[in-house]
Formats: sequence, C-alpha cells, structure tokens
Amino acid sequence: MKTKKILKIVVGVIIFFTLPSLLFFGFVYFKYNEDLPNGKQGPQAEALALNMLKALNHEAYLETNYIEWTFKNKHHYKWKKDENTCLVHWKDYKVDLNLDNPSLSTAYVHNFEVKGEQAAEHIETALTYFNNDSFWLVAPYKIFDPGTERRLVKWKNNQDALLVTYTSGGTTPGDSYLWILDTNNKPVKFRMWVDILPIGGLEASWNDWTTTESGAILPVFHEMLFLGIKLDDIIGRE
Repeated sequence: MKTKKILKIVVGVIIFFTLPSLLFFGFVYFKYNEDLPNGKQGPQAEALALNMLKALNHEAYLETNYIEWTFKNKHHYKWKKDENTCLVHWKDYKVDLNLDNPSLSTAYVHNFEVKGEQAAEHIETALTYFNNDSFWLVAPYKIFDPGTERRLVKWKNNQDALLVTYTSGGTTPGDSYLWILDTNNKPVKFRMWVDILPIGGLEASWNDWTTTESGAILPVFHEMLFLGIKLDDIIGRE
C-alpha cells in the first residue's frame, strides 16, 4: 500500500508539472507552426538582399574590425573581426577562440590555462556560444555567407520578403530565415525554420537598433513569443 501511495504521488507530480507544458506547447504549435514558404532564386532575390545590406550600412560593418558585446547578461565577447579571433568569457571560463582553426584556441578556468580534453570541451562550448550569440548580433550581414541561398518570397499583402537558407557552415546547417523588411528595406523581424526548434516559422523581432562608433548598425533587443533576447555593452570600432 505504501509503495502504491508513493507511486501515485510521483505520477501526480509528473502530471502536475508536464501537463501545463504540453498544453502550452500544443497551443504554440497549432497557433504558430507554418511550413517553409516557397521562394524563387534569381536577380530579384539578389537585388532585395543587396538593398537590405545597403539599408544597414554594410560597408561600415565591413570596416568594423572590433566588436564587443554581452549576450543575455551571460556570455561576453571581444571579437577581432580583422584577425578572426574572439575572446569568449562566461562564468569562470574563458576561451581565446581562433575562428579559423578552433584547435589552436586557448582555454582558461579561473584564469589558469587548461589543456587536453578539458580545453577541447571548453573550446567547443565557446564556439557553439559564439555561433549562436553572434548570429543574433550580425545575422543580417551574413546573408551572402558561403553556402547561403537567397529566394524572393511573396509575403502578406504581396510584400517582398527574403528567404535565406544556410546549406553549410555554422552549428546547424540547413536552417532557413525569412526576413521581413520595412519600406526602406531595413529588417523588422524574421521567421525561423531551424533544427533546434520543433516549431517552424517562429518570429523574432529585429527593430531595436544602435549605431556603433564605426557606423555599423547592430540590434540591442529581440522579442520572440514571450521571451526577450538582450544584447548589452555593444561596441564597434574600425
């Protein structure tokens, strides 16, 4: 009898905590899930992509050799774009990341250098953090990265939108993003079809910007569902 009572309590606790989550996921899935839209590759898609870059002062971004920022008050970055290196710092860990050859990176715990498997683990973590967190900072400037495909999509009210698919590179190749632009071709949001999310077409805002010292235009906040993604302490210099 005692075992049955304990089992009932355990089952009750599991249901108590999982049922609301399942109901919430079901609500979000049926409300927001969409199939990846069809788009057309070609000159019109390329022209829209170039206009989007122009609206964000792409030339200034290219001339920005140093970017520093904090992601969600957790991960701190000092990125030397001209050297393709980045100092990544979180908790008690720090990695001097070589983005051309991550195996040449250096890892530290409590400011003491570590080697071997421990170093490899921290380097891999730092690279994953960088790929994700830098994307939320500079994604608009990556629409012509090697391995990308661009398509013109007719969105709501026959509006032109830009669908960018990453066929290679990064942490999750195969992800697609539909950029929604304003009348000046500046991004206001995108919709995501990404491997890490079970729901296709989730939307995140791209309408809160700051202009750095170098002239690069970078976001400071994204809103996605009921969540916020905050980027602080942004510095951009030539």
